[in-house]
Amino acid sequence: MSGFASVTRRAALGAGAGLLASRGARAAGYPDRPIRIVVPYTPGGTTDVAARFVAEPLSKALGQPVVVENRPGANSIVGAGAVAASPPDGYSFAVVIGAHAANATLYKGKLPFDPVASFAPVSLMMLAPLVLGANAKLPFTDLAGMLAYAKARPGALNYGSSGIGAAAHLTMEDLQVRTGTQMVHVPYRGTAPALQDLISGNIGVMFDSFSSLRAQFESGAVRPIGFASATRPTWAPNIPTFIESGLPDFVSSTWCLLLAPANTPREIVERVSGEVAKIVRDPAATERLRGLGFDAVGSSPEEAGTFLRGEVDRWAKVITAANVTIE
Repeated sequence: MSGFASVTRRAALGAGAGLLASRGARAAGYPDRPIRIVVPYTPGGTTDVAARFVAEPLSKALGQPVVVENRPGANSIVGAGAVAASPPDGYSFAVVIGAHAANATLYKGKLPFDPVASFAPVSLMMLAPLVLGANAKLPFTDLAGMLAYAKARPGALNYGSSGIGAAAHLTMEDLQVRTGTQMVHVPYRGTAPALQDLISGNIGVMFDSFSSLRAQFESGAVRPIGFASATRPTWAPNIPTFIESGLPDFVSSTWCLLLAPANTPREIVERVSGEVAKIVRDPAATERLRGLGFDAVGSSPEEAGTFLRGEVDRWAKVITAANVTIE
């Protein structure tokens, strides 16, 4: 090795050690100022509810304000991108849902970040199995009836979703591929307007979380068709699953996953992950989440990363098979 190369290598090692020491010092004094959790959607939706559910108790646990910041736009790309571009110091996080995983395929080569590599997974906070609801005036009451109705009228049955690439959208695309049905997708800017059109009959069916459809189920305006879950949720035991209705292994959920920018110090990621797990697994909190239609998770960073990569792969297959595009 030449003298120059040796000096350069020692300088690089020294710089690396200095960087590690600097990160260690930051982690040791963390946090010393307010933290933000970016929600890439408008207030009031599933992601916003999840972020605000953990923000206050996380603030108490960490001793600093935790502020929820709504940054909607471009199918969650605006908000997630803001966090990906933030300093990796533990003061910026994002709560993402299925659209984040789907964007890896839908916007392949066009994203300003990598949905996996640009982030440090912190925790899969909670899951909400999707439930299919139908306008009560339609002449079917279960999955078999709906499929028969759709097959007899290709392209006549409209379904809504909270947006292109949302778990609700891609789950219905998966259902069509598996059952050979043809329905027309009507995307909306969020759940609320889609739900209004479902009630009025402008669309016939839609997937969403139980918390979004519960009031309409109870009023009779929307009829529950089935859960895309392995077993019936304990908080809705009277609604069958798709598996019970004859569609093997049909399981799909919306989920809320907490991310930090890539290269955030490991100590900070683990600390926040541990605090989030304590928050959502607390018996009282778990019960509250069930009332909202969620199952508490509170995973480790490793588990969250494995889950996210699995969702990217899963939705890539559905998007390809169903030929879903963003146009």
